[in-house]
Amino acid sequence: MHEAPAPAELPPIVPPGAVALDYPDAAAIPAALHGPESSLAGLTVVVTGLGVSGYPAAVHLAERGAEVIVVDADTVRDRSEQEAILAVFDVDIRRGPEHVEDLPRPRSGRTPDLVVTSPGWRPDQPLLRAARTAGIPVIGEVELAWRVRGANAAPWLVVTGTNGKTTTTTMLEAMLRAAGMNVRACGNIGAPLLEAVLDPEAEVLAIELSSFQLHWQFSMCADAAAVLNIAADHLDWHGSAEAYAADKGRAYTNVRTACVYNIEDPATRTLVEDAEVIAGARAIGFTPGIPAPGELGVVEDALVDRAFIPQRYSAAAELASLADVARASGQPDRPAPPHQIANALAAAALARAIGVPPAAVRDGLRAHAAGGHRLALVAESGDVRWIDDSKATNPHAADAALHAFDPIVWIAGGLAKGADYDALVAAHAHRLRAVVLIGADRTPLRTTLAARAPEVPVLEVDLPADPADTDPAERGTAVAERAVALAASAAQAGDTVLLAPAAASMDQFLDYATRGELFARAVRRAAGA
Repeated sequence: MHEAPAPAELPPIVPPGAVALDYPDAAAIPAALHGPESSLAGLTVVVTGLGVSGYPAAVHLAERGAEVIVVDADTVRDRSEQEAILAVFDVDIRRGPEHVEDLPRPRSGRTPDLVVTSPGWRPDQPLLRAARTAGIPVIGEVELAWRVRGANAAPWLVVTGTNGKTTTTTMLEAMLRAAGMNVRACGNIGAPLLEAVLDPEAEVLAIELSSFQLHWQFSMCADAAAVLNIAADHLDWHGSAEAYAADKGRAYTNVRTACVYNIEDPATRTLVEDAEVIAGARAIGFTPGIPAPGELGVVEDALVDRAFIPQRYSAAAELASLADVARASGQPDRPAPPHQIANALAAAALARAIGVPPAAVRDGLRAHAAGGHRLALVAESGDVRWIDDSKATNPHAADAALHAFDPIVWIAGGLAKGADYDALVAAHAHRLRAVVLIGADRTPLRTTLAARAPEVPVLEVDLPADPADTDPAERGTAVAERAVALAASAAQAGDTVLLAPAAASMDQFLDYATRGELFARAVRRAAGA
């Protein structure tokens, strides 16, 4: 281990601040929500969406006696099971686009006291605008879960960022399990957050949160929170890069112990500096280099901690090896990818913030199972490697994937969500053998490739003349098979065909997982596997 001279003092980054920010509608949220057992009789609550977050919220509120109205524009998905259970609690379910254009009128005739919105609903959605105009508070599942957690004092360890959230959260979960703790991975993955906070056996919560989920929370006090990175994403939802970053920064609000930030991404440090936290919270950086006091980093081939040890000015505690990170990433025979090293360091910082011992960090990484559609090797055929990184739903995620291979036949495209591809294509043009474009609107990528990589052949997947007349499952299968065929025609021995779309999937597929599965199926069929 390298030693460094002790500075006069560790410079404070996080200023002590107020316990809660003065959000305009915070005081209007019904006090009866606090705790899981008090009666909500007399309250009228509108729940938007009947999906992963809306359904458990509606059940919980109705069980406690609230008059609940659920509205959902979707009439296609089969929600019969959820509807049958909600009917037991006399929940008023209204499905169809006409029910989301304004505040619903309750059967009781009372004005709604609260709106609990699903994270996918944009702030400018007409029903949500109408609620705010009427002075009715709008909260999301995070705020609701925080308020109803009651006697469950399990620490909240929050992970957010543009990319790496799921991997970091599952690494964190594995470390906590290795320490012998009963942990629930929840939020944007695993169990719904509301369900997790009501679990009396949960000792700690590893919580992945999206910017959508964070937008609607006001009073969460995480024990520790990490913002992994910030890159422009979901600009169509947030309206601007600044608004998107600000919502990510809500993860740090009211943090009690540690704000974990990425030294390689100054935007995350800025969010820490701007955060209102509970006095005594510390800023903990992570870096791929040798860490300074108050940081986690890498020395030779080891992940080390110079933040959570008494001797941090003169020594470091070894946590794990880079080989452990490579194994945790699902590629034990390759060097640990830089983005996975960053994910492991962030997870370790959160775990160490609540006293997890170094050995559990190591054992957790060794036990970690890499998630699907993240640089997953599908096949090797004819000296061509086929990689599924369908989880790369924005340019920042695709950048990490493109850095890992050379030369590449790149399968890209989909819902751009307002993304700019200029820097991505400019950085990787030299490693591209060819590009296969998928997605309903190829214009953003096609234009950028023509300007920044004019020498790279661009092949485009044919689309049906009228996509609306095509069965969604058949369309996705056809797109994947055609993309694989075009990629195979362009690939040469030694190439990697990489599905890293840098875009969301819902224009041609059900979701990113379906996109990856159909790609893998098409590859195996083409390879005769």
